[in-house]
Amino acid sequence: MGNNKKKPIVAVVGRPNVGKSTLFNVLAGEKISIVKDTPGITRDRIYADVSWLNWNFTLIDTGGIEPDSKDVILSQMREQAEIAIATADVIIFLVDVKQGLVDADAKVADMLRRSHKPVVLVVNKVDDFKKYEADVYEFYNLGIGDPKPISSVNRLGLGEMLDEVISHFDEDALEQEEDDRPRVAIVGKPNVGKSSIINKLTGENRVIVSDIAGTTRDAIDTEVVHDGNEYVFIDTAGLRRKNKIKEELEKFMIIRTVSAVERADVVVLVIDAEEGVTEQDAKIAGIAHDRGKGIIVAVNKWDAVEKDDKTIYRFTEKVRNTLSFMTYAEIIFISAKTGQRLNKLFETIDMVIENQSMRIATGVVNEIVTEAVALQQPPSDKGKRLKIYYTTQAGVKPPTFVVFVNDKELMHFSYVRYLENKIREAFGFKGTSLRFIIRERKDEK
Repeated sequence: MGNNKKKPIVAVVGRPNVGKSTLFNVLAGEKISIVKDTPGITRDRIYADVSWLNWNFTLIDTGGIEPDSKDVILSQMREQAEIAIATADVIIFLVDVKQGLVDADAKVADMLRRSHKPVVLVVNKVDDFKKYEADVYEFYNLGIGDPKPISSVNRLGLGEMLDEVISHFDEDALEQEEDDRPRVAIVGKPNVGKSSIINKLTGENRVIVSDIAGTTRDAIDTEVVHDGNEYVFIDTAGLRRKNKIKEELEKFMIIRTVSAVERADVVVLVIDAEEGVTEQDAKIAGIAHDRGKGIIVAVNKWDAVEKDDKTIYRFTEKVRNTLSFMTYAEIIFISAKTGQRLNKLFETIDMVIENQSMRIATGVVNEIVTEAVALQQPPSDKGKRLKIYYTTQAGVKPPTFVVFVNDKELMHFSYVRYLENKIREAFGFKGTSLRFIIRERKDEK
Protein backbone atom coordinates (compact mmCIF):
# COMPACT_ATOMS: atom_id res chain seq x y z
CA MET A 1 0.00 0.00 0.00
CA GLY A 2 2.62 2.49 0.90
CA ASN A 3 4.83 1.70 -2.08
CA ASN A 4 6.06 4.83 -3.72
CA LYS A 5 5.48 3.68 -7.27
CA LYS A 6 3.89 6.20 -9.53
CA LYS A 7 1.04 4.43 -11.21
CA PRO A 8 1.77 4.06 -14.91
CA ILE A 9 -0.85 5.35 -17.32
CA VAL A 10 -2.02 3.31 -20.31
CA ALA A 11 -4.18 4.98 -22.96
CA VAL A 12 -6.35 3.25 -25.55
CA VAL A 13 -6.52 4.75 -29.04
CA GLY A 14 -8.63 3.44 -31.92
CA ARG A 15 -11.36 4.12 -34.45
CA PRO A 16 -15.02 4.11 -33.43
CA ASN A 17 -16.52 0.64 -32.98
CA VAL A 18 -13.28 -1.32 -32.72
CA GLY A 19 -14.35 -2.28 -29.19
CA LYS A 20 -12.57 0.21 -26.93
CA SER A 21 -15.31 0.27 -24.30
CA THR A 22 -15.70 -3.48 -24.26
CA LEU A 23 -11.98 -3.93 -23.69
CA PHE A 24 -12.12 -1.23 -21.05
CA ASN A 25 -15.01 -2.83 -19.19
CA VAL A 26 -13.47 -6.30 -19.28
CA LEU A 27 -10.13 -5.06 -17.93
CA ALA A 28 -11.69 -2.82 -15.32
CA GLY A 29 -13.90 -5.71 -14.21
CA GLU A 30 -16.29 -4.67 -11.52
CA LYS A 31 -13.50 -3.07 -9.56
CA ILE A 32 -14.11 0.36 -10.98
CA SER A 33 -14.17 2.81 -8.14
CA ILE A 34 -17.47 4.51 -7.60
CA VAL A 35 -17.40 6.48 -4.40
CA LYS A 36 -20.95 6.72 -3.06
CA ASP A 37 -21.27 10.45 -3.26
CA THR A 38 -18.64 11.62 -5.68
CA PRO A 39 -20.38 13.50 -8.44
CA GLY A 40 -20.49 12.30 -12.01
CA ILE A 41 -16.97 11.64 -12.98
CA THR A 42 -16.20 8.07 -11.98
CA ARG A 43 -19.34 6.73 -13.57
CA ASP A 44 -18.59 7.63 -17.14
CA ARG A 45 -15.58 5.34 -17.22
CA ILE A 46 -13.00 7.64 -18.69
CA TYR A 47 -10.47 5.95 -16.47
CA ALA A 48 -10.24 2.76 -14.46
CA ASP A 49 -7.73 1.08 -12.19
CA VAL A 50 -6.38 -2.21 -13.49
CA SER A 51 -4.00 -4.58 -11.79
CA TRP A 52 -2.03 -7.28 -13.55
CA LEU A 53 0.63 -9.40 -11.86
CA ASN A 54 2.44 -7.03 -9.51
CA TRP A 55 1.50 -3.85 -11.34
CA ASN A 56 -1.35 -1.42 -10.84
CA PHE A 57 -1.96 1.00 -13.64
CA THR A 58 -4.58 3.49 -14.75
CA LEU A 59 -6.32 2.74 -18.03
CA ILE A 60 -7.60 5.77 -19.90
CA ASP A 61 -10.16 5.77 -22.69
CA THR A 62 -9.31 8.64 -25.02
CA GLY A 63 -12.30 8.19 -27.35
CA GLY A 64 -14.66 11.12 -27.17
CA ILE A 65 -17.25 12.17 -29.67
CA GLU A 66 -17.58 9.55 -32.37
CA PRO A 67 -18.39 11.47 -35.59
CA ASP A 68 -19.50 9.56 -38.69
CA SER A 69 -17.99 11.19 -41.76
CA LYS A 70 -14.67 9.69 -42.86
CA ASP A 71 -12.30 12.63 -42.47
CA VAL A 72 -13.80 13.51 -39.11
CA ILE A 73 -12.88 10.03 -37.90
CA LEU A 74 -9.27 10.63 -38.83
CA SER A 75 -9.16 13.98 -37.04
CA GLN A 76 -10.88 12.43 -34.05
CA MET A 77 -8.24 9.69 -33.91
CA ARG A 78 -5.41 12.18 -34.28
CA GLU A 79 -6.87 14.02 -31.33
CA GLN A 80 -6.96 10.79 -29.31
CA ALA A 81 -3.40 9.98 -30.31
CA GLU A 82 -2.26 13.44 -29.20
CA ILE A 83 -3.85 13.00 -25.80
CA ALA A 84 -2.36 9.52 -25.48
CA ILE A 85 1.12 10.61 -26.51
CA ALA A 86 0.97 13.51 -24.07
CA THR A 87 -0.33 11.64 -21.04
CA ALA A 88 0.43 7.93 -21.29
CA ASP A 89 3.41 5.71 -20.47
CA VAL A 90 2.19 3.01 -22.85
CA ILE A 91 -0.37 3.25 -25.66
CA ILE A 92 -2.69 0.44 -26.73
CA PHE A 93 -3.58 0.92 -30.40
CA LEU A 94 -6.77 -1.06 -30.96
CA VAL A 95 -7.79 -2.23 -34.43
CA ASP A 96 -10.57 -4.53 -35.63
CA VAL A 97 -9.86 -7.78 -37.51
CA LYS A 98 -13.34 -7.76 -39.05
CA GLN A 99 -12.94 -4.27 -40.55
CA GLY A 100 -9.34 -4.95 -41.55
CA LEU A 101 -6.62 -2.37 -42.05
CA VAL A 102 -8.10 1.06 -42.77
CA ASP A 103 -6.39 4.15 -44.09
CA ALA A 104 -7.01 6.06 -40.84
CA ASP A 105 -5.23 3.29 -38.90
CA ALA A 106 -2.11 3.75 -41.04
CA LYS A 107 -2.08 7.52 -40.60
CA VAL A 108 -2.44 7.30 -36.84
CA ALA A 109 0.16 4.53 -36.66
CA ASP A 110 2.61 6.99 -38.27
CA MET A 111 1.88 9.52 -35.57
CA LEU A 112 2.32 6.98 -32.80
CA ARG A 113 5.56 5.70 -34.31
CA ARG A 114 7.04 9.19 -34.46
CA SER A 115 6.22 9.79 -30.81
CA HIS A 116 8.67 7.05 -29.68
CA LYS A 117 6.24 6.07 -26.94
CA PRO A 118 5.83 2.31 -26.44
CA VAL A 119 2.82 1.16 -28.49
CA VAL A 120 1.11 -2.21 -28.17
CA LEU A 121 -0.83 -3.04 -31.34
CA VAL A 122 -3.92 -5.03 -30.39
CA VAL A 123 -6.22 -6.68 -32.93
CA ASN A 124 -9.69 -7.10 -31.45
CA LYS A 125 -12.64 -9.37 -32.31
CA VAL A 126 -10.39 -12.36 -33.12
CA ASP A 127 -12.71 -15.00 -31.73
CA ASP A 128 -10.77 -17.79 -33.43
CA PHE A 129 -6.98 -17.41 -33.58
CA LYS A 130 -6.45 -20.03 -36.33
CA LYS A 131 -9.23 -18.79 -38.58
CA TYR A 132 -8.10 -15.15 -38.51
CA GLU A 133 -4.34 -15.72 -38.51
CA ALA A 134 -3.80 -14.26 -41.99
CA ASP A 135 -6.01 -11.25 -41.24
CA VAL A 136 -4.03 -10.52 -38.08
CA TYR A 137 -0.75 -10.65 -40.05
CA GLU A 138 -2.04 -7.89 -42.31
CA PHE A 139 -1.56 -5.45 -39.43
CA TYR A 140 2.23 -5.97 -39.51
CA ASN A 141 2.03 -3.46 -42.37
CA LEU A 142 1.40 -0.67 -39.85
CA GLY A 143 5.06 -0.94 -38.88
CA ILE A 144 4.50 -0.64 -35.14
CA GLY A 145 5.41 -4.11 -34.03
CA ASP A 146 3.71 -7.46 -33.60
CA PRO A 147 -0.07 -7.39 -33.61
CA LYS A 148 -1.52 -9.10 -30.52
CA PRO A 149 -4.80 -10.91 -31.31
CA ILE A 150 -7.53 -10.68 -28.66
CA SER A 151 -11.27 -11.02 -28.28
CA SER A 152 -12.57 -8.75 -25.52
CA VAL A 153 -15.99 -10.32 -25.67
CA ASN A 154 -14.67 -13.87 -25.27
CA ARG A 155 -11.76 -12.78 -23.06
CA LEU A 156 -9.15 -14.41 -25.29
CA GLY A 157 -5.55 -13.25 -25.46
CA LEU A 158 -5.92 -10.61 -22.74
CA GLY A 159 -3.12 -12.09 -20.61
CA GLU A 160 -0.62 -11.95 -23.46
CA MET A 161 -1.67 -8.41 -24.22
CA LEU A 162 -1.27 -7.28 -20.60
CA ASP A 163 2.12 -9.00 -20.32
CA GLU A 164 3.22 -6.98 -23.32
CA VAL A 165 1.81 -3.74 -21.83
CA ILE A 166 3.57 -4.11 -18.48
CA SER A 167 6.84 -5.14 -20.15
CA HIS A 168 7.11 -1.48 -21.24
CA PHE A 169 6.70 -0.02 -17.76
CA ASP A 170 9.95 1.46 -16.60
CA GLU A 171 10.85 0.00 -13.21
CA ASP A 172 13.43 2.70 -12.57
CA ALA A 173 11.42 5.70 -13.65
CA LEU A 174 8.53 4.56 -11.53
CA GLU A 175 10.49 4.16 -8.33
CA GLN A 176 10.97 7.65 -7.02
CA GLU A 177 13.38 6.75 -4.30
CA GLU A 178 15.66 9.74 -4.47
CA ASP A 179 12.97 12.30 -4.87
CA ASP A 180 11.08 12.83 -1.66
CA ARG A 181 10.21 16.43 -2.43
CA PRO A 182 6.50 17.13 -2.06
CA ARG A 183 4.73 16.91 -5.40
CA VAL A 184 1.86 19.33 -5.82
CA ALA A 185 -0.58 19.20 -8.74
CA ILE A 186 -2.29 22.44 -9.66
CA VAL A 187 -5.63 21.47 -11.20
CA GLY A 188 -8.87 23.20 -12.13
CA LYS A 189 -10.99 24.27 -15.05
CA PRO A 190 -9.42 26.22 -17.92
CA ASN A 191 -8.75 29.90 -17.22
CA VAL A 192 -9.01 29.88 -13.44
CA GLY A 193 -5.41 31.06 -13.20
CA LYS A 194 -3.40 27.85 -12.74
CA SER A 195 -0.44 29.10 -14.80
CA SER A 196 -0.42 32.52 -13.20
CA ILE A 197 -0.16 30.90 -9.77
CA ILE A 198 2.85 28.85 -10.85
CA ASN A 199 4.45 31.84 -12.57
CA LYS A 200 3.96 33.96 -9.49
CA LEU A 201 5.43 31.25 -7.22
CA THR A 202 8.51 30.81 -9.36
CA GLY A 203 9.06 34.44 -10.25
CA GLU A 204 11.48 34.66 -13.14
CA ASN A 205 13.56 31.66 -12.19
CA ARG A 206 11.23 29.06 -13.60
CA VAL A 207 13.03 25.73 -13.69
CA ILE A 208 11.32 23.35 -16.03
CA VAL A 209 12.34 19.89 -14.94
CA SER A 210 10.98 17.69 -17.64
CA ASP A 211 10.75 19.80 -20.75
CA ILE A 212 12.62 17.34 -22.96
CA ALA A 213 10.66 16.18 -25.97
CA GLY A 214 9.19 12.74 -25.54
CA THR A 215 9.80 12.50 -21.80
CA THR A 216 6.90 14.51 -20.50
CA ARG A 217 3.29 13.99 -20.29
CA ASP A 218 2.07 17.47 -21.06
CA ALA A 219 2.06 18.31 -17.40
CA ILE A 220 5.18 20.38 -16.91
CA ASP A 221 7.06 19.97 -13.65
CA THR A 222 8.41 23.10 -12.05
CA GLU A 223 10.75 23.23 -9.07
CA VAL A 224 9.95 25.88 -6.51
CA VAL A 225 12.07 26.69 -3.48
CA HIS A 226 10.31 28.35 -0.57
CA ASP A 227 11.97 29.02 2.78
CA GLY A 228 14.73 26.61 1.89
CA ASN A 229 12.34 23.74 1.09
CA GLU A 230 11.95 22.36 -2.42
CA TYR A 231 8.61 21.55 -3.98
CA VAL A 232 7.73 20.16 -7.39
CA PHE A 233 4.64 21.69 -8.97
CA ILE A 234 2.85 19.74 -11.67
CA ASP A 235 1.06 22.12 -13.98
CA THR A 236 -1.76 20.86 -16.21
CA ALA A 237 -2.19 24.13 -18.08
CA GLY A 238 0.11 22.91 -20.90
CA LEU A 239 -1.70 21.97 -24.08
CA ARG A 240 -4.13 24.46 -25.53
CA ARG A 241 -6.89 22.86 -27.55
CA LYS A 242 -7.51 24.07 -31.06
CA ASN A 243 -11.15 23.13 -31.43
CA LYS A 244 -13.44 24.32 -28.74
CA ILE A 245 -15.91 21.46 -28.71
CA LYS A 246 -17.36 21.66 -25.23
CA GLU A 247 -17.75 17.98 -24.49
CA GLU A 248 -14.37 17.04 -25.81
CA LEU A 249 -12.66 19.78 -23.85
CA GLU A 250 -14.19 18.59 -20.65
CA LYS A 251 -13.20 14.99 -21.29
CA PHE A 252 -9.72 16.10 -22.26
CA MET A 253 -9.39 18.15 -19.10
CA ILE A 254 -10.44 15.17 -16.98
CA ILE A 255 -7.85 12.89 -18.58
CA ARG A 256 -5.16 15.51 -18.03
CA THR A 257 -6.25 15.91 -14.44
CA VAL A 258 -6.13 12.17 -13.78
CA SER A 259 -2.57 11.97 -15.06
CA ALA A 260 -1.42 14.91 -12.93
CA VAL A 261 -3.25 13.77 -9.79
CA GLU A 262 -1.80 10.27 -10.15
CA ARG A 263 1.70 11.72 -9.71
CA ALA A 264 0.98 14.16 -6.89
CA ASP A 265 0.95 14.00 -3.09
CA VAL A 266 -1.18 17.09 -2.70
CA VAL A 267 -3.70 18.49 -5.15
CA VAL A 268 -4.49 22.19 -5.25
CA LEU A 269 -7.88 22.73 -6.87
CA VAL A 270 -8.03 26.29 -8.18
CA ILE A 271 -11.47 27.92 -8.25
CA ASP A 272 -12.33 31.27 -9.81
CA ALA A 273 -13.67 33.56 -7.07
CA GLU A 274 -15.74 35.61 -9.49
CA GLU A 275 -17.38 32.57 -11.00
CA GLY A 276 -17.89 30.65 -7.78
CA VAL A 277 -17.69 26.89 -7.32
CA THR A 278 -19.20 24.77 -10.15
CA GLU A 279 -20.20 21.18 -10.93
CA GLN A 280 -17.09 20.87 -13.03
CA ASP A 281 -14.97 21.82 -10.01
CA ALA A 282 -16.71 19.03 -8.11
CA LYS A 283 -15.83 16.53 -10.83
CA ILE A 284 -12.18 17.49 -10.70
CA ALA A 285 -12.19 17.35 -6.91
CA GLY A 286 -13.80 13.92 -7.14
CA ILE A 287 -10.76 12.56 -8.98
CA ALA A 288 -8.39 13.63 -6.21
CA HIS A 289 -10.79 12.38 -3.53
CA ASP A 290 -11.08 8.99 -5.28
CA ARG A 291 -7.32 8.74 -5.33
CA GLY A 292 -6.97 9.56 -1.64
CA LYS A 293 -4.77 12.63 -2.15
CA GLY A 294 -4.27 15.64 0.09
CA ILE A 295 -6.56 18.42 -1.08
CA ILE A 296 -6.42 22.20 -0.89
CA VAL A 297 -9.06 24.38 -2.49
CA ALA A 298 -7.46 27.65 -3.57
CA VAL A 299 -9.96 30.38 -4.38
CA ASN A 300 -8.08 32.58 -6.85
CA LYS A 301 -8.79 36.16 -8.02
CA TRP A 302 -10.00 36.97 -4.50
CA ASP A 303 -8.74 40.53 -4.99
CA ALA A 304 -11.45 41.06 -7.64
CA VAL A 305 -14.38 40.22 -5.37
CA GLU A 306 -16.50 42.88 -3.65
CA LYS A 307 -16.29 42.02 0.04
CA ASP A 308 -18.06 42.63 3.30
CA ASP A 309 -17.48 40.94 6.64
CA LYS A 310 -19.46 37.85 5.60
CA THR A 311 -18.02 37.19 2.12
CA ILE A 312 -15.44 34.59 3.11
CA TYR A 313 -17.96 32.82 5.29
CA ARG A 314 -20.58 32.68 2.52
CA PHE A 315 -18.10 31.51 -0.09
CA THR A 316 -16.76 28.83 2.23
CA GLU A 317 -20.32 27.56 2.79
CA LYS A 318 -20.88 27.30 -0.97
CA VAL A 319 -17.64 25.39 -1.48
CA ARG A 320 -18.47 23.03 1.39
CA ASN A 321 -21.92 22.37 -0.08
CA THR A 322 -20.76 21.67 -3.60
CA LEU A 323 -17.84 19.57 -2.39
CA SER A 324 -19.85 17.93 0.36
CA PHE A 325 -18.05 14.59 -0.17
CA MET A 326 -14.79 16.11 1.03
CA THR A 327 -15.43 18.20 4.10
CA TYR A 328 -11.78 17.73 5.06
CA ALA A 329 -10.43 19.89 2.21
CA GLU A 330 -8.56 23.01 3.30
CA ILE A 331 -9.80 26.24 1.72
CA ILE A 332 -7.57 29.27 1.16
CA PHE A 333 -8.31 32.58 -0.54
CA ILE A 334 -5.53 33.89 -2.77
CA SER A 335 -4.73 36.17 -5.65
CA ALA A 336 -2.08 35.18 -8.17
CA LYS A 337 -2.21 38.67 -9.57
CA THR A 338 -1.34 40.50 -6.35
CA GLY A 339 0.44 37.57 -4.69
CA GLN A 340 -1.97 37.84 -1.76
CA ARG A 341 -1.64 34.92 0.68
CA LEU A 342 0.46 32.81 -1.68
CA ASN A 343 2.91 32.12 1.14
CA LYS A 344 -0.06 30.66 3.04
CA LEU A 345 -0.25 28.10 0.24
CA PHE A 346 3.12 26.63 1.25
CA GLU A 347 2.21 26.44 4.93
CA THR A 348 -1.00 24.66 3.98
CA ILE A 349 0.83 22.22 1.67
CA ASP A 350 3.29 21.37 4.47
CA MET A 351 0.47 20.79 6.91
CA VAL A 352 -1.51 18.60 4.51
CA ILE A 353 1.55 16.48 3.68
CA GLU A 354 2.21 15.98 7.36
CA ASN A 355 -1.39 14.86 7.87
CA GLN A 356 -1.26 12.56 4.85
CA SER A 357 1.67 10.72 6.41
CA MET A 358 0.54 10.84 10.03
CA ARG A 359 0.54 7.53 11.93
CA ILE A 360 -1.43 6.92 15.07
CA ALA A 361 -0.55 4.21 17.56
CA THR A 362 -2.99 1.31 17.63
CA GLY A 363 -3.69 1.73 21.34
CA VAL A 364 -4.70 5.34 20.85
CA VAL A 365 -6.92 4.60 17.84
CA ASN A 366 -8.73 1.92 19.82
CA GLU A 367 -9.30 4.28 22.72
CA ILE A 368 -10.97 6.78 20.39
CA VAL A 369 -13.10 4.09 18.74
CA THR A 370 -14.14 2.55 22.08
CA GLU A 371 -15.19 5.97 23.29
CA ALA A 372 -17.09 6.62 20.05
CA VAL A 373 -18.94 3.31 20.39
CA ALA A 374 -19.86 4.15 23.98
CA LEU A 375 -21.29 7.50 22.87
CA GLN A 376 -23.29 6.13 19.99
CA GLN A 377 -24.36 2.52 19.80
CA PRO A 378 -23.39 0.71 16.60
CA PRO A 379 -26.27 -0.18 14.27
CA SER A 380 -28.12 -3.47 14.59
CA ASP A 381 -30.23 -5.44 12.18
CA LYS A 382 -32.75 -8.19 12.96
CA GLY A 383 -31.57 -8.33 16.54
CA LYS A 384 -27.90 -8.66 15.60
CA ARG A 385 -25.69 -5.77 16.66
CA LEU A 386 -22.45 -4.64 15.11
CA LYS A 387 -19.42 -5.33 17.31
CA ILE A 388 -16.14 -3.58 16.71
CA TYR A 389 -13.27 -5.71 18.00
CA TYR A 390 -10.24 -3.78 17.02
CA THR A 391 -9.00 -0.93 14.83
CA THR A 392 -5.50 -0.32 13.55
CA GLN A 393 -3.85 2.07 11.09
CA ALA A 394 -2.52 0.08 8.17
CA GLY A 395 -1.01 2.74 5.95
CA VAL A 396 -0.47 6.38 5.08
CA LYS A 397 -1.02 8.59 2.03
CA PRO A 398 -3.95 8.51 2.69
CA PRO A 399 -4.11 7.33 6.31
CA THR A 400 -5.86 3.97 6.12
CA PHE A 401 -7.56 2.22 9.00
CA VAL A 402 -8.59 -1.41 9.20
CA VAL A 403 -11.61 -2.08 11.40
CA PHE A 404 -12.28 -5.66 12.51
CA VAL A 405 -15.99 -6.33 13.09
CA ASN A 406 -18.31 -9.28 13.66
CA ASP A 407 -20.41 -8.63 10.53
CA LYS A 408 -19.48 -6.40 7.60
CA GLU A 409 -23.10 -6.03 6.50
CA LEU A 410 -23.90 -4.22 9.75
CA MET A 411 -21.19 -1.60 9.25
CA HIS A 412 -23.28 1.09 7.60
CA PHE A 413 -21.75 3.88 5.58
CA SER A 414 -23.09 6.40 8.09
CA TYR A 415 -21.42 4.66 11.04
CA VAL A 416 -18.08 4.65 9.23
CA ARG A 417 -18.62 8.37 8.64
CA TYR A 418 -19.33 8.79 12.37
CA LEU A 419 -16.09 6.98 13.36
CA GLU A 420 -14.17 9.06 10.83
CA ASN A 421 -15.50 12.25 12.39
CA LYS A 422 -14.46 11.08 15.87
CA ILE A 423 -10.95 10.25 14.66
CA ARG A 424 -10.74 13.64 12.96
CA GLU A 425 -11.92 15.39 16.13
CA ALA A 426 -9.04 13.77 17.97
CA PHE A 427 -6.25 14.09 15.40
CA GLY A 428 -7.29 16.70 12.86
CA PHE A 429 -6.13 15.07 9.63
CA LYS A 430 -7.00 18.34 7.92
CA GLY A 431 -6.65 18.31 4.16
CA THR A 432 -6.47 14.55 3.70
CA SER A 433 -9.09 11.90 3.08
CA LEU A 434 -9.10 8.83 5.33
CA ARG A 435 -9.73 5.29 4.14
CA PHE A 436 -11.51 2.62 6.11
CA ILE A 437 -11.26 -1.06 5.30
CA ILE A 438 -13.81 -3.22 7.10
CA ARG A 439 -12.77 -6.82 7.85
CA GLU A 440 -14.87 -9.57 9.36
CA ARG A 441 -13.73 -11.82 12.21
CA LYS A 442 -16.09 -14.51 13.38
CA ASP A 443 -17.43 -14.14 16.89
CA GLU A 444 -14.58 -14.10 19.37
CA LYS A 445 -15.51 -16.25 22.29
